[in-house]
Amino acid sequence: MFLADVVGTVVSPVKVGVLEGEKLLVLRPVTPDGRPTARTRVGIDRARAGVGDRVLVLDEGNGARQILEAPDAPVKTVVVGVVDYVESEGSVTYDHREPQGATGSGAGEDRGA
Repeated sequence: MFLADVVGTVVSPVKVGVLEGEKLLVLRPVTPDGRPTARTRVGIDRARAGVGDRVLVLDEGNGARQILEAPDAPVKTVVVGVVDYVESEGSVTYDHREPQGATGSGAGEDRGA
């Protein structure tokens, strides 16, 4: 699992059947204090996240297939939670509850679609 910031969405009119109706997000992996750590990737949204949210991401095929209840699905990366705050070594490094810029990057309010 890793933390990521949602930086965009992906629209694909043609996809494998298991992805029909699933929202796809562009994810930028980050450290607990928000520094980018790896290349962006696309994940299936199961947490109703939106652009600007910090999320918890499962990046393991078997677990992803279990979440989707599709044992043969060609999937690996699934957003499983929206993060309220991150505490590391006794201090809060990210806090969705604070106004944007106070202790973290803030977060969007898009929870629909």
